[in-house]
Amino acid sequence: MAALLGGAAAALLRRGPGPGLGPGLGLGAVLGAGQRRHRHKEKWATTAPRIPSTRLALHHFDTSYSLHLGELWPSVRAGLLCEQKYGALLNNFSAVDHVTQELELLNATDFVSEALQKAQQSQRGAAAREAVRGSQEGSVQGRTVIQAETMTQAETSPPFRASISPKIKCYTFPRGDITRFCPARPDILGLLGYYLMDAASLLPVLALDVQQDDLVLDLCAAPGGKTLALLQTGLCVSGGHLAANDVSISRTKRLHQILHKYVPREIRETVSVTSHDGRDWQDVDGGTFHKVLVDVPCTTDRHSAMEEDNNIFHKRRTKERQMLPMLQLQLLMAGILAAKPGGDVVYSTCSLSPLQNECVVERAVEIAETQFNISVHAEDLSHFRMLFQDTFSFFSGCRLGELVLPHLTANFGPMYFCKLRRM
Repeated sequence: MAALLGGAAAALLRRGPGPGLGPGLGLGAVLGAGQRRHRHKEKWATTAPRIPSTRLALHHFDTSYSLHLGELWPSVRAGLLCEQKYGALLNNFSAVDHVTQELELLNATDFVSEALQKAQQSQRGAAAREAVRGSQEGSVQGRTVIQAETMTQAETSPPFRASISPKIKCYTFPRGDITRFCPARPDILGLLGYYLMDAASLLPVLALDVQQDDLVLDLCAAPGGKTLALLQTGLCVSGGHLAANDVSISRTKRLHQILHKYVPREIRETVSVTSHDGRDWQDVDGGTFHKVLVDVPCTTDRHSAMEEDNNIFHKRRTKERQMLPMLQLQLLMAGILAAKPGGDVVYSTCSLSPLQNECVVERAVEIAETQFNISVHAEDLSHFRMLFQDTFSFFSGCRLGELVLPHLTANFGPMYFCKLRRM
């Protein structure tokens, strides 16, 4: 029997009562004492200190992003853990001239206009060089080897293929300048002059290239920054239409508040705001939109690394986090099905994860082809990297789309975006 018990109880059986046990304390008393000792012991899960969600997020990022980004990860990590940089999206419905003057006095510049000027200068330069070459005597074959070898990269590369709405204007401070924008003030009509947002969040809207007569769907619209940016193109003023949807009723209320603060009544009443499950949009209004923006729920890396509130790395949200790529895929497929043949879909996240970015896009293209007989082409957005490299830090290793990396000198992002054309 002693061999079966082991430990202190077995030793007591062999030795008998010890000096501190007393003559009447046998095996039952010893085991009973142990049972009484542990009768009210709390479970470990309720007594152990809870690991903060932010620490869980950083551990996950260190494990996966260090492999994905390599030597870039330490600087990206530092950016994630420092204060985010903002841009001021100019509200064209307000007193624009006065607001523009105030922002420029602060040494802020409109990075969109600067990129457009850069593209136009590049195109003019390429056209001039082509004209000079065309006027020279002889053919390309007649050139000397020395002339061919001394052609610059600018001469051989194609001009920027930028098509960006000139009505979208967003002011930022220069690289390394951590000046903060003051909160916007209302004009005489009560409309705020600009909307503060991560300037990188504007890139998916610019990539969508909205024209004034387009029918546009913002499938996951709340809280409303990208919806407001879409309205700056003037699409609801000159024949176009915007449908803004979000599955969350509370977030849709936030969207209504943004529209009320920035958009005149006659314009915001033309915007269709709904609260459908975006995955089922095909049942609502499929195949009718020229442009679709699918800004999906994601791990929101910067928020997850910094904020405990509503953190998707909380233990209770583990299953939700694990299912994110499936949800993202379903939403992107709904966006593709909502687009007209020839229409464009822009997919975006604020995550660095390739599983939420390129992998979702690649799988959606495959499913569209095999299950719906729809051909989808991923557009080359490398010209965005060239146009906006003075404002943002881009990752050059994406298989599809573009990724803005946080960096201490330009602490925007993360922001991934990829443009698809439904053929």
